Amino acid sequence: MLETARRPRSSYITGAVVAAGLTLGVGELLAGLVERVPSPLSSIGAIVVDNVPGAIERWAIETFGTGDKAVLLIGMILTTLLIAALVGNWMYRSGVMVAAPIFVGFGALGLAASLNQTLISVPLTILAAVLATATGLYGLFWLLRTDDRPATDTIVGAPTDGLPADPSRRSFVGRAAGLGVAASVAGLLGRRLLTATRTSEVTLPDAAGTLDGPDAANRFTVEGITPVVTPNDSFYRIDTALLVPRVNVDSWRLRIDGLVDNPLEFTFEELTARDLYEEYVTISCVSNEVGGRLVGNAKWTGVRLAELLEEARPADEAEQVVGWSVDRWSSGFPIEAVFDGREPLVAVAMNDEPLPARHGFPARLIVPGLYGYVSATKWLERIELTTWDGFDSYWVPRGWSKEGPIKTQSRIDVPRRGGSVEPGEMVAAGVAWSGLRGIERVEVSLDNGPWVEAEISEPLSDKTWVQWKASLSVAAGDHELRVRATDGTGEPQTAEESNPAPNGATGHHTIDFTA
Repeated sequence: MLETARRPRSSYITGAVVAAGLTLGVGELLAGLVERVPSPLSSIGAIVVDNVPGAIERWAIETFGTGDKAVLLIGMILTTLLIAALVGNWMYRSGVMVAAPIFVGFGALGLAASLNQTLISVPLTILAAVLATATGLYGLFWLLRTDDRPATDTIVGAPTDGLPADPSRRSFVGRAAGLGVAASVAGLLGRRLLTATRTSEVTLPDAAGTLDGPDAANRFTVEGITPVVTPNDSFYRIDTALLVPRVNVDSWRLRIDGLVDNPLEFTFEELTARDLYEEYVTISCVSNEVGGRLVGNAKWTGVRLAELLEEARPADEAEQVVGWSVDRWSSGFPIEAVFDGREPLVAVAMNDEPLPARHGFPARLIVPGLYGYVSATKWLERIELTTWDGFDSYWVPRGWSKEGPIKTQSRIDVPRRGGSVEPGEMVAAGVAWSGLRGIERVEVSLDNGPWVEAEISEPLSDKTWVQWKASLSVAAGDHELRVRATDGTGEPQTAEESNPAPNGATGHHTIDFTA
């Protein structure tokens, strides 16, 4: 009597999971190899980010900080593999072919999300989606190709000498492992290609006035203190882009339109042929917690926004400047901030290098004194002038304030929270900033004692943070250290604690340490 060889349930589940992983990996690899094909995974993630409730989005940023994108991507991958496992369980009961429409459906979902992205080629994107889906299905059928076939010469009750009834099972684990490795390599390689920096191809002219670098008056030599100029590779990054947009500088254009009498358009070459200016500016993310590190100071080089808008001739009713990214993200701020002397820039360089891709290449907005969510559009492609009530930028409908002036903040870098020092004389140090108001004074309090004034460095400009340091005497044991700053107008930093939403955190940074 012959019987049909049937794989165990675990083979169907494993096959479906491996095939789904292969589909994802091939999709990422094709996106990395072909410039105008987006990542399906990141495209779906972008839709999730754009449509998730504001409270959840704020929680993710506050909880995971700069790791929020990685957490979302990992969660999406795990969810996909879990669904694939459920499909595999269904195949065990109903046969392999039930997977085909499900794989096609998920491929169509990824394609639809990809077609919603910018900077893409529609034909190439469709072809990539078809290839990725077909590869995953082929891998699934190849893995389970012996399913539902009679086991040749298998006699019920006949001696088997310990061999399995279905000889093809011997190779299943090897094939599954091979496809799993291939899927992982394809996905990792694709991600690597997608995140590769592409800014070395441009050369920028010299700025109109070259700024001197920090000297001894601008910085303290204290081990562990934040550098007065933040290196590009350690500058914080907060945005909604799951993948850094890949902008072709040759085809990129910057448009200035909306409520203007003279709409303008610039190529990158035309923009950088104008007078370039340098400024040291400290920028901060509104989601930065008290004592957080979503703040940095850099030398920005670019074209003065005021000069561009003067040439565009804003209409009388123009009240808001909206910066649009190539991925359709937007920020908006009052037009007065362009002409009040703070000198916003359309920046094309950061710390004497072309803008790194992750920080906005080929151009971004830098508006001193404003949190980034209302001003710092990266991957800038359009500047639109509109009325104040006529448009709310990306974060405003999600529960954040429409105006976002940077609040006075100070941070303890040394000693570290939970760290230890030698009893006796010690040096506490850190940074303080307040947007455009400058820092008049920084004070520290040890164990709720009196406030002691710290020494502060000379600011690089009226738009940057300062370093501070204070000598303290500590006895052996546990201690608490607080810091507060007073801005250039004489207004002390508030002790009232508040969360970042809706317009920036407040409170005194406080740490515990042991001597």
